[in-house]
Amino acid sequence: MPYLLRRFIQSFILLFFLISFVFVVGRIIGDPALIMLGTSASETALDQLRENLGLNQPIWQQYLVFLSDLTQGDFGVSFRYGFSMMPSDALRSEGTPVLPIVLSRLPATFMLAGTSLVFAFSLAVVLGCLAAMHPRSWIDNLVNVISLASVSLVQFWLGLILIIIFSVHMGILPTGGFGTWQHLILPALTLAARPLGRISQVVRSAMLDELSKPYISAARAKGVPEWRVVFVHALKNASIPIVTITGDELSQLLTGAMLVETVFAWPGVGLLLIDSLGRRDLPMVQAGICVVAALVIFVNLAVDFAYTVLNPRIQMDNRGGRA
Repeated sequence: MPYLLRRFIQSFILLFFLISFVFVVGRIIGDPALIMLGTSASETALDQLRENLGLNQPIWQQYLVFLSDLTQGDFGVSFRYGFSMMPSDALRSEGTPVLPIVLSRLPATFMLAGTSLVFAFSLAVVLGCLAAMHPRSWIDNLVNVISLASVSLVQFWLGLILIIIFSVHMGILPTGGFGTWQHLILPALTLAARPLGRISQVVRSAMLDELSKPYISAARAKGVPEWRVVFVHALKNASIPIVTITGDELSQLLTGAMLVETVFAWPGVGLLLIDSLGRRDLPMVQAGICVVAALVIFVNLAVDFAYTVLNPRIQMDNRGGRA
């Protein structure tokens, strides 16, 4: 079986088990009806709401209904948005479908994750190349300190520190929200810290190995400008581990954006998921996790495909190895 096809099947199975796990856990850790109506609600009202939501059925019946609807791209209706106390059929027709709500939040998450990745990747390549060009110098030591500090920083703490400095004390940037480019700066910097450190470390290591090879010495002996030797010849041949770590960091950005979006009130999928978890909006949580997981799987498959584009010598054999 071709490698990419096998990876796709494995990813589909993983996604299926992930969604099933979220479905089961979401129905055994709490009662959505009790959370929605509060502890002061009567038992009659709670029973009526459970019937309207279909929560009074055995969990295996709820699961079969969920899978049947999922094959049609239907994750159900939100327990929060557009909800009304109606019989179950009316509720399903009048309620707000969760998938369009999740998809409407994707552009904000893409904007944040994309901006963070572009900033982190661009700066990391420059820093990594400079460190490789001047090994064991003060430049190399400075890049190592920056990369280690970036990897070690906790995003939640970093976000709060940036808010205190640039919003509270200096007053030059908003504390959160969405709408202008100023709102994007602090959350993008917060989210970019970790990939900046990891990518710069990989770039430095890959470039050190590549710059020591004979063809680099030959290019320098021919009088090729140093910037061309480093950023054209060496960087291209060192791109495979860099692409690998960049794809991994993009996946981490999509999942890690939840915390950053919460800190800065950024209206993306992450903030929607955190809010839905607190309100026990199970269909919204299931749809959000499914969409994010599908994006992460797509990114990983795209990285695998990029191997053969960057280096035609790499071929995926039928057993899944790279030759």
